[in-house]
Amino acid sequence: MAEPILELRGVNKSFGPVHVLHDVDLHIYPGEVTALVGDNGAGKSTLVKCLAGIYSIDSGEVLFEGKPVHIHGPAEAAALGIEIVYQDLALCDNLDIVQNMFLGRELHSRFGALDEGTMERKARETLASLSVRTVKSVRQLVASLSGGQRQTVAIAKAVLWNSRVVFLDEPTAALGVAQTRQVLDLVRRLADAGLGVGLISHNMNDVMEVSDHVAALYLGRMAAEVPSGQTSVSQVVELITTGRSGDIGLSTAAANASM
Repeated sequence: MAEPILELRGVNKSFGPVHVLHDVDLHIYPGEVTALVGDNGAGKSTLVKCLAGIYSIDSGEVLFEGKPVHIHGPAEAAALGIEIVYQDLALCDNLDIVQNMFLGRELHSRFGALDEGTMERKARETLASLSVRTVKSVRQLVASLSGGQRQTVAIAKAVLWNSRVVFLDEPTAALGVAQTRQVLDLVRRLADAGLGVGLISHNMNDVMEVSDHVAALYLGRMAAEVPSGQTSVSQVVELITTGRSGDIGLSTAAANASM
């Protein structure tokens, strides 16, 4: 198996007296989808915000491409190639697709004007590279897009900047059946393109369908990291709700050793 592109070793995070993450290990592999699952309050959002540079870790290590890194803010995470697509998508309804994809990272011509032509071309190329065919024009206002199309734009925005790792926070939570299918196909294409993908989801059917590995958090601890093909929905639910599964019988260390 390939070496992980992103790895957490023994990461701890507390807020005052509340210990949110306890010695968490996590592995994200290039070309694969790792589903990060856990009940509300398990620590998923805190973990992702640590990787995004929003929170600093108290102890432990973060390794990117095998080298220890210190992420002190979202700009440093983006410079490494780590992008997060949050559940609220962070899109502006009054701007079109191109403007949203380049928001805060606009390209300028040599004379200082916005380079609209290059931005429009790059937006089209990025959507085409992800085999997105549901968007009629990159000049559509985001306000006119469906939920699935918005999610697609948010994901395309994340991969526009040569990202290496993309975390998706509940990408199908508010979508219908057809739109969910489109987004799951897109998640798989991201991995097929060589990116390391982290998928946060409460939908176990989506998790089992699209992921290569499942990492289950329980009360801030990593209950297990297991290959999706070696577990079942009921076993993952047991990990989420109790922190253990007699059928799997794997600690995090044992699960990692089996990969």
